[in-house]
Amino acid sequence: MSTTTLAADPAALRAQLSGSSFYAAMRLMPPAERAAMFAVYAFCRAVDDIADDGTRPRPARAAELEAWRADLAALYAGGPPGRAAFLAGPLRDFGLRQADFQAVVDGMAMDVAADIRGPDLATLDLYCDRVASAVGRLSTRIFGMQEAPGLALAHELGRALQLTNILRDLDEDAAIGRLYLPRELLRAAGIEAHDPAAVLADPRIDAACRALAERALGHFAAANRILRARPRGRLLAPRLMEAVYRAILRDMQAEGWAPPRRRIRIGKARLLWIIACCSLRR
Repeated sequence: MSTTTLAADPAALRAQLSGSSFYAAMRLMPPAERAAMFAVYAFCRAVDDIADDGTRPRPARAAELEAWRADLAALYAGGPPGRAAFLAGPLRDFGLRQADFQAVVDGMAMDVAADIRGPDLATLDLYCDRVASAVGRLSTRIFGMQEAPGLALAHELGRALQLTNILRDLDEDAAIGRLYLPRELLRAAGIEAHDPAAVLADPRIDAACRALAERALGHFAAANRILRARPRGRLLAPRLMEAVYRAILRDMQAEGWAPPRRRIRIGKARLLWIIACCSLRR
């Protein structure tokens, strides 16, 4: 399904996202903010699908990302925005910044340029900033947060969520030739290989994953401190995402990452409980 279709058809988005923690968070937002968040999601999904499309050669995918850059530039310059036209309303209503959209494209371009395998910590942090914290910067503007706490929350919560996704998606990423676990943590665990299949079959991967989980928990703690300070803005959605993903990370820590692994999920009843708890803290 194309991004234009997703953006124009809220029912299509609901069907695609139904049952996810993201959808649960968005349902709690006022209509204008919800529509803007769905548009941002549709954009992110489009460029992510380009990056992950292993059926096409890298130059073709890189060219399509460049076309997105051109459409975004035209949108902000007042020219024909092409496929980015559905972002015009959110841009106007919430002052979304071109640099943050372009940063997301930059992150996808990292995946297109070459399969990421055992990046160093600095490269991983840059990747997290582009594919997650940049989305957070767009989101906190939609949430109506002030500049300083919004940027801080985007930095911390974006990295926490992305590191949790990396730890949850190890096997899915390896299936398409990627390994986002940083080389420093792999080496500290005694693993020198960068081949995804070899690393994931090594029982010592558990130590590397636990070290990365501690980094994620540090970001969760920092995000939680920002949210508990009650900065201005609609904070229920980020509170819910923080609580759900932190619960997923804690479950993974309890189970461990040594093979064989299973994908951790939050059941509907538990999700409803987390929503209720977050709602009481507003």
